[in-house]
Amino acid sequence: MASQDFNAGLTGQLPALRRYALALTRSRDEADDLVQDCVAKAMASAAQWRPGTDLRAWLFRILYTCHVSRIRKQQVRGTPTSVDEVEIGMAADQQARLEAKQIIAALDALPAAQRDAILTVALDDIRYDEAARRLGIPIGTFMSRIARGREALRRIVDGKPNLRVVEGGRG
Repeated sequence: MASQDFNAGLTGQLPALRRYALALTRSRDEADDLVQDCVAKAMASAAQWRPGTDLRAWLFRILYTCHVSRIRKQQVRGTPTSVDEVEIGMAADQQARLEAKQIIAALDALPAAQRDAILTVALDDIRYDEAARRLGIPIGTFMSRIARGREALRRIVDGKPNLRVVEGGRG
């Protein structure tokens, strides 16, 4: 019976997993591959999931881990992704497309940890404690990352440099 619950729960989470993967990768093909990797790992590790625990958080953590692994592999192989390669699924309104590209570029400019925190909350409109659990980090760390990420986004979008004054230095 637990196997049926797991399979039904996994199937029910596929649309949310795909949305999250699409936000992380910004590519339909890469998102589909990422979800496939996640499902394969979840199925292989099904015995580790305990009925009554949060299957959604467990699956999102697997998906995020797969995403981080892919990024690390790309960095080793030197496969950069350009903002110009990003697909934008919206109407042909040029102003909206330009704004979307600017937001994507601003997100790309953030450190990965801050970007992931912002995307995790934005995708499913979830509470911070749930998002921190999905990313596998303490709530304080998550809150710090999201605050710094939002501030950096504001500065990027407003065209202000993200500089800070450092006291001291070489004499």
